[in-house]
Amino acid sequence: MDRFSFLNAAHTQFFADLYEQYTQNPDSVEPSWRAFFQGFDFGLESSGEYIGEQIAAEAQTGTGSEKLQKEFNVLRLIDGYRTRGHLFTKTNPVRDRRVYAPNLDLEHFGLGAIDLETVFDAARVLGKQPCSLKQILVHLQNMYCQHIGIEYMHMENPIFVNWVQERINQNDNQPNFNAEQKKHILGKLNQAVSFENFLHTKYVGQKRFSLEGGESLIPALDAVIEAAAEKGVEHFVMGMAHRGRLNTLANIFEKPTQDIFSEFDGKDYDKEYFDGDVKYHLGLTSERKTKSGKKININLAPNPSHLETVGAVIEGISRAKQDKYFPDDFSKVLPIAVHGDAAVAGQGIVYEIVQMALLDGYKTGGTIHIVINNQVGFTTNYLDARSSTYCTDIAKVTLSPVLHVNADDSEAVVHAMLFALDFRMQFGRDVFIDLLGYRKYGHNEGDEPRFTQPVLYKIIARHKNPRDIYAEKLITDGIIDAAYVTKIENDYKAKLDENLQASRKKDKTIIKPFLQDEWKGFVQVSDDEMLKKVDTKFDRKKLDQIIETIANLPSDKKFISKIQKIVSDRKTMYDNNALDWGTAEALAYGTLLTEGYDVRISGQDVERGTFSHRHAVVKVEDSEEEVILLNQLKDKKGQFHIYNSFLSEYGVLGFDYGYALTNPNALTIWEAQFGDFSNGAQIMIDQYISCGEDKWNNQNGIVLLLPHGYEGQGAEHSSARMERYLQLCARHNMYVADCTTPANFFHLLRRQMKTKFRKPLVVFSPKSLLRHPLCVSTVDELAKGEFQETIDDTGVDKKKVKTVVFCTGKFYYDILAERENLGRNDVALVRIEQLFPLPVEQLKAIIKSYPKADDFVWAQEEPKNMGAYSYMLMNFDLVPWRLASLKAYAAPAAGSHTRDRRRHADAIRMVFDKNLFRS
Repeated sequence: MDRFSFLNAAHTQFFADLYEQYTQNPDSVEPSWRAFFQGFDFGLESSGEYIGEQIAAEAQTGTGSEKLQKEFNVLRLIDGYRTRGHLFTKTNPVRDRRVYAPNLDLEHFGLGAIDLETVFDAARVLGKQPCSLKQILVHLQNMYCQHIGIEYMHMENPIFVNWVQERINQNDNQPNFNAEQKKHILGKLNQAVSFENFLHTKYVGQKRFSLEGGESLIPALDAVIEAAAEKGVEHFVMGMAHRGRLNTLANIFEKPTQDIFSEFDGKDYDKEYFDGDVKYHLGLTSERKTKSGKKININLAPNPSHLETVGAVIEGISRAKQDKYFPDDFSKVLPIAVHGDAAVAGQGIVYEIVQMALLDGYKTGGTIHIVINNQVGFTTNYLDARSSTYCTDIAKVTLSPVLHVNADDSEAVVHAMLFALDFRMQFGRDVFIDLLGYRKYGHNEGDEPRFTQPVLYKIIARHKNPRDIYAEKLITDGIIDAAYVTKIENDYKAKLDENLQASRKKDKTIIKPFLQDEWKGFVQVSDDEMLKKVDTKFDRKKLDQIIETIANLPSDKKFISKIQKIVSDRKTMYDNNALDWGTAEALAYGTLLTEGYDVRISGQDVERGTFSHRHAVVKVEDSEEEVILLNQLKDKKGQFHIYNSFLSEYGVLGFDYGYALTNPNALTIWEAQFGDFSNGAQIMIDQYISCGEDKWNNQNGIVLLLPHGYEGQGAEHSSARMERYLQLCARHNMYVADCTTPANFFHLLRRQMKTKFRKPLVVFSPKSLLRHPLCVSTVDELAKGEFQETIDDTGVDKKKVKTVVFCTGKFYYDILAERENLGRNDVALVRIEQLFPLPVEQLKAIIKSYPKADDFVWAQEEPKNMGAYSYMLMNFDLVPWRLASLKAYAAPAAGSHTRDRRRHADAIRMVFDKNLFRS
């Protein structure tokens, strides 16, 4: 039903009264009327006319009521095109559009053919002088129903809406390029088409996920880079899936095609250090010089096959660049996310990423989203791939404008891209482009699409490519001749042939690290280097200064008494030489900040900490003003950023991974609310964190803090699934730690920044240990200590020890309590603080120091099929040992507190009784 059908029955005096009410107080008018009058006013204000007065005057005199009714009907028509014109565009190059009702016929607006020659003042709303209805219709059709459809009336903010309307009123929203610009567009189209044709003939049947059907993406990206540089953008960060990636690398990022051909030929890599990835997953950083001579740093992030994951990563990359280089002007870094139609509608991470757009901790000043819309996902038709009208309806979450464009009309595509750029630069908001094309082949070049879309692919087989369509247009317009097209095609193919021959003279494939400029001075290392000691000591006098800052709240502000005590207790603990976990953690951040490192922490509730131990952000009681004591350090050289994230794991961890990938001098931490919640981000862990260096030659120092420990909180709040991380460990890919002292955690965090390399660090962080009376450290252990991969038992006479127990994390304190209860001085407890890389040489030395020990135990509080047991079976073979643990269970812990504690006690008893050995 037409949402303005109520106008048909309304009396003109009613219009006048209601309009007068609207002008006095817009919020007093019913929302649909308010939207109507807002649209009415936009054009009137720009033309300097105030027809509202005419409405009132004519209604009072009773003259022109029929004409006035018609004027309103024309306004309704205009509003109809603005709100629904995108449904009736010519944007689909290979299919008829779905039929939507009601359509935009005049009869639906109380108008008819008899009104076509009537001149209407309502034309002023369109920025035009009064003109005939016929002329108004032509203008509306050109603006809203040709090869570009635009959705923008949902944006609510009148400033945004008005900007869009003024912009599309220019030239009827049609491209207006000069001859040279048109030739340039054709040149980029030729590169896109010829590149795919070349690969198709030289590498028959090989997967390349071609861009054919969407080649107009290439001139569009080219145009946006050129235009963005002129507007002051200095860094361009792009993420895209496999479709069209090779074409983009070659023709936008200028990756040497010799390297691409070497990858197609399947050559081995020039380094043994990493295993590489398929050619259509690789990334690249390069510097491009624009036609006007400006330099712009352009980056295409590597990504796995898991669609849309890279969208979160590029946002983190962009934010890291913004924080590092342009903290006062985010517009200088432009993120562009290229999606597929099925993925942007189907993958939940897209929603998470879009929700970041306006959040302080994650915003990047607006992202341009481009959807390569093939109208099919693998074999699934678009009608089966979403419930929404468009694949881009996610844009409405952030009230972003959407442009639907026919991919066969390359000028329209470039025009839409420049519109998107201008909107982003003007408002710092997201904008979406739906590039409606097709996929020439199946999901990959070896797939048969006619199995599932036989009718569509008959049409596609007969359809001309965008270059040929555009070339014919330019020939018809007299801008080029046929010989021109032949020449540029032959010239480009000749270069490709030359590079193909050159590549075949090379034995190896060279993979350049992504973001290499950010990693100068860093080296890649093996696990042997990872096990070397790192100097993490810190001057005691400087620690004294830091504690004075982080233990004193401003005296002129009022805070609740509990937080006053928590903060002041930091100094008390420091003076008493017994630092708890939270204080040691804060001191670690403080020391790094004074040394010039940045610190970024994000995750759910991280500002306070899930377990109320951190309090990095303190709120003034009366105003909720935020006080961040670490930002008040006198000698602070780095930047401290901490953000409570929205309720997301997957998207936020992806963002923080991208941040760490870009700034190796920032300690970048993602903390899970509870450790097991990290499995909501499993794809980021499996596809990026654990193997990004092995696949893409990229280092990354992301830190994951995963609260872990069995304290009777049930299946969902006990285990961080340690076994899964340890299963991912191999060679030199990451650190995994489970610390038992505040000092060791202090040095672990400092070590992460003090090395000349970066590895992901997974920490199974404590819950009950945050306040355990024995879990304290001295100030000297911070100032003069180092990270201890293992902690031997100093409380026993080694010559009397018969049983050596190896354990990790909180379970140590549980076993320690039982040992004291039993008086078992013949049992030594050895803590393995770093599980990967496993400190084998240290463990050998510890074992050797117990000459009479004949009973060795691996003890864990997790069930047998979880925790570190399977990992230790595979990696710890220095001595025969037995297991003390729960038996295997499906869930990590019991829901009953009584049952949970009983099982926990059973595991502890096994430590001290060989006869309870768990086989």
